[in-house]
Amino acid sequence: MSESLRAVLRQHAEQQFAEELAALAEVDTRPRPPNWRLSPWAVATYVLGGELPNGFKITPKYIGQRRLVEAAIATLATDRALLLLGVPGTAKTWLSEHLAAAICGDSTFLIQGTAGTSEEAIRYGWNYARLLAEGPSMAALVPSPLMRAMAEGKIARVEELTRIPSDVQDSLITILSEKTLPIPELNAEVQAIKGFNLIATANDRDRGVNDLSAALKRRFNTVVLPLPETEAEEVEIVRTRVASIGRALELPAEVPALLEIQRIVTIFRELRNGITADGKTKLKTPSSTLSTAEAISVITGGMAMAAHFGDGVVRAHDLAGGLLGAIVKDPVQDRVVWLEYLETVVKTREAWDDLYRACRTLL
Repeated sequence: MSESLRAVLRQHAEQQFAEELAALAEVDTRPRPPNWRLSPWAVATYVLGGELPNGFKITPKYIGQRRLVEAAIATLATDRALLLLGVPGTAKTWLSEHLAAAICGDSTFLIQGTAGTSEEAIRYGWNYARLLAEGPSMAALVPSPLMRAMAEGKIARVEELTRIPSDVQDSLITILSEKTLPIPELNAEVQAIKGFNLIATANDRDRGVNDLSAALKRRFNTVVLPLPETEAEEVEIVRTRVASIGRALELPAEVPALLEIQRIVTIFRELRNGITADGKTKLKTPSSTLSTAEAISVITGGMAMAAHFGDGVVRAHDLAGGLLGAIVKDPVQDRVVWLEYLETVVKTREAWDDLYRACRTLL
């Protein structure tokens, strides 16, 4: 790996896991859809992990139901676009990036959806200096990532589709139906090359969501990504991602002990579900989602605290600030929820005294 690539803060999936993708390509003899780098079986193995016939181990990128991943991959092998739907923090973006990396070797054909996303960001724009000097021409046209993916037969990604205004969302309808992007100004069009498809992600939990029109929904196959079913599954997701992020950021701290990860995950699951794990105590729920992604953020922040302001070992006081920031989004309502949870649950749990004291001093 080149020094310049090592210095990148966050490598693309196809760069970070290039060795695994190459190993899969070597042993992959199964049928591949047009322009796919790997077969659907190999894509699933890359995403879910496994051991190859030659003993090479593929690390899991997504921990969850295999059938959901297989359904997503099968959709992309057809002419239907894929919509990954779920509450924030269910690894929609993470999964979409790795699917694109495995299928076409390039996850960078990305459009980030926001309230300010315009139709030009989805279709194409213009180099106005050339447009004024030369008039409308292909040379003056600035293709969007979606247009480039169509022309090259690659996978395009649209993140947070429901953040995009509804009238802009509907500019996708012709593209997904006809596999063609008209350019009326030039009396021309761009036709999609085999291998092109679209992965969109969306959630309906946050504020500022624009519902998809019925016409656009019909152009997608929807796969709903759930929150982790069990505590053990969520702990494993958090442990794996924290270790990966810690290596990427070169944090001089140890990955937290399993006990610390379990405590954070337990707190998040109990507040999310409104009841303690033993089912004995009902709890108020905070306004925040408390997703797996936020648990990862809390522990990564704790590693940074321990590395730079401690002895490198993550302890309760390193995590307390991150917990407070993740849970108390509304300074009035959420503070009451968190304080009640500390007094009725954390304070009474054996071996949680250190966490109680560390969190209580911040309130």
